[in-house]
Parts: sequence; C-alpha cells; structure tokens
Amino acid sequence: MRLLVRAGFFTLLCLAACVQQPRPEDLAMQWTPLEDLNAMLPDGVRVYAGRNDRLPLRAWYVRIREADPAITTRVVVSNDADRRETVESFARNLGACVVVNGGYFVMDQNPARHAGLLLIDSILIAPATRTVVRDTIRYEAARAALGLAGDSVTFAWVTTRHDTVYAWAEPPAHRPGFPAPPLRYDRAHPWPVRDALSAGPALIVNGQVRVTTNEEVFFGSAIPDVHPRTAVGRTAEGDLLILVVDGRQLESRGVNLEELARLMHSLGAVDAINLDGGGSVSLVVRGRLINRPVGGDAPREVMSALATFCD
Repeated sequence: MRLLVRAGFFTLLCLAACVQQPRPEDLAMQWTPLEDLNAMLPDGVRVYAGRNDRLPLRAWYVRIREADPAITTRVVVSNDADRRETVESFARNLGACVVVNGGYFVMDQNPARHAGLLLIDSILIAPATRTVVRDTIRYEAARAALGLAGDSVTFAWVTTRHDTVYAWAEPPAHRPGFPAPPLRYDRAHPWPVRDALSAGPALIVNGQVRVTTNEEVFFGSAIPDVHPRTAVGRTAEGDLLILVVDGRQLESRGVNLEELARLMHSLGAVDAINLDGGGSVSLVVRGRLINRPVGGDAPREVMSALATFCD
C-alpha cells in the first residue's frame, strides 16, 4: 500500500480516523441494493452499496451464490508482459460479470511478482510466503488464503512445500519478538483446491471475529492501519461475499482490520480474509467500476484478481 498524499490532506484524514476507534454501533451501514446493476445480473449475484455518514464510510458488497451452476468464480492472473493490469481490464478481457482485486504483489519489479500463494487450475504460479523478517528476527509464515474447488469456497492458513499447498487448522502462535516453534507438517494436510489466493490476515474464523495480525506477522507493517480495503468471505450457506471500502477520502476514511472484520461479520460471513488494499481496491460489476480507487489519476494495475462468470 502506498500513502502518497499531501501532508495537509493526510492530517485531515488522521483527525477523522485516528483519534478514537468507533463503537460497534458506529460502524452500522445503510445498505441499498443497486437495482440497475442487479437487473443485469442473475438472481444468484446481488450488489449493494452502503454508507455511514457519521464516520464517514462508503462501501459496496456482492453476494454470490456459488452453488448456482450458471455462476463460477475463479482466481485469475494478468497475462500482460509486466504481469499487471487494471481490474477493469480483467473484466473486459475475460467477460466476467464481477471482478475484484486480489492478493499482494511486488510493485517495483517488472514483471510483477506475487507476494504470497497464487494457484490456478492446480498449477502453482507463486508459492506461499515462507518467512518474514521483523527487526532482524525471522518468522516462519502461514498466511490466510481463499480456496475454490467446484462450487465450494474454503479458507485456511497455507504454506507450500515441494510445489504442494498445505492447509493448517491454526496459524503459528507468533508474537512480536517471539517466533513460534518450527512448523510441523504432520499437523497439516494437502489442500484439495483448484484455485487459491493468499493475502491476509484472517478476519473471521468459524463464525467469530478473529484477526490474526500477529500470527501472520503483519505487525510492524502498515497493513493493520486505516486504509481502503478489500475483503472476501463465505456465508453459512456457502455463498461468496466480496466487500470493498473506499478510504483516504473526505467521503470515506477507510477502516482498520478489526473494523473490516466487524463489517464482514455483519454481512453474515462465517469465514473471511483481508485482500490487497489501498490503491489496489477496485470492484467492477458488468464492466462498471463502482467504487472510487485512490492513489493516482488512473486505477492501479494489479497482478491477480477474483473473477465471477455469469452464464
């Protein structure tokens, strides 16, 4: 995430976003279905816009019925020479009805490099993050990921070993300055998914808000702070939830990870993870960019995305 803002504007946003954490009731959103877009979508895909004028916040979410045989969601990666393109370009080139930005990537390399697991059609495009160094201390990583197989949506903490993706029921018990013991692979199992995408941290686990910032070694970074956000989750019925929250704007300050988790929980997510945020946050429905990305005069190009196809 890049914080390329003028000092005066940044000060205004900090006054709004940093002085006090809102109470749960202060995060309440007024959600309205976007009927013009919903009219162009199958019944299994519904789009909503939300606002909270008190904080303020502007957000949008999509609920996708993955069990509908006419609907398929895939992880996709850019085929451009620099391995980057806008979310609008993904939607246009793929003919997808819904596309949202995906995982972290290294922006200052050409071609771009995915920073975390990227699995498409059971082919490993990029391995999971192996280790993270904080203050000269090395931590073995197992970060949260989304997996897709058939019409099922699943989540796990993941590692890769010998080109095999392993899922873990629990992340390492890292704390700042205190790495967990080495991972024991007899406690993991190969993850039987077709597509997978990691970012992190986890936001909701088994129906409970659980933000695993320390366990996934996001402490000591800007990731936990208030930013524009993208999150993805699963409902108890197996539907896919996609949420984007605008930020760094007078109309929408953005949210931190705890707030993002609470928003996803309020939408019915029983599992959810954080995806890439900041200037990468883009949601395109039927070819229309419906949020307002920040960070430049044009939407940021990203390396990976989630694309939903509607027959």
